[in-house]
Amino acid sequence: MLAKRIIPCLDVKDGATVKGVNFINFRNAGDPVELGQRYSDAGADELVYLDITASLEGRDTFIDLVRRVAQGVSIPFTVGGGISSVDHVDALLNAGADKISINSSALRRPELISDIAQRFGRQVCVVAIDARCDNGEWICYVKGGHEPTSRRLVEWALEAEQRGAGEILFTSMDHDGVKQGFALEALKQLHDVLSIPVIASGGCGTMQHFADAFTIGCADAALAASVFHFNEINIGDLKRYLHARNIPIRHP
Repeated sequence: MLAKRIIPCLDVKDGATVKGVNFINFRNAGDPVELGQRYSDAGADELVYLDITASLEGRDTFIDLVRRVAQGVSIPFTVGGGISSVDHVDALLNAGADKISINSSALRRPELISDIAQRFGRQVCVVAIDARCDNGEWICYVKGGHEPTSRRLVEWALEAEQRGAGEILFTSMDHDGVKQGFALEALKQLHDVLSIPVIASGGCGTMQHFADAFTIGCADAALAASVFHFNEINIGDLKRYLHARNIPIRHP
């Protein structure tokens, strides 16, 4: 079995790392490059940088941050937010990103997934899905969680895989920032129908929540933000906790 991955996520707004609750009420969490270096040194397996207002405001993800992150960290990192073309992906990869994450642009133009996979390889293309459970159905949202679509979580994830996505990054908007645990049932549904890795996101508050994501939700990786940004969970301690529970993990 492949080792499970621990992934700190850095939501970037106006050049600073921020963290909110249910995609609103953001507070500053520090410099994104310095935090990335800290997590790299602490034993994180990967990083994700999301320019969280790029789609909503119609801006491009800034290349300069990617260059500075690439100079400062020694682990793979993914960049997302406002990516809408193959040329933009090319620029981000040339600046040092290892993978890119697309969300709103993929829902607007699903063939973008295929275009990226064919040009750069599917391992580069992470399709992020922000979804909320409305009346028992998981509805996909775009524009940083501000606008619902007609797409449903599982069927959209399947289409993304068929079009060439290398991974699915699923964030439960209901669970985001509230620290009550991941959306385990939805994660397990995705695991059961997909053959590509699924990254759990939204709701982590304790080390047990990570364990649950891997054992109950069958996630391949777990992403979190505030518990790392505000020193509530230490990555080294977390990995030792998971290893003691026989969850395959890379040691820090």
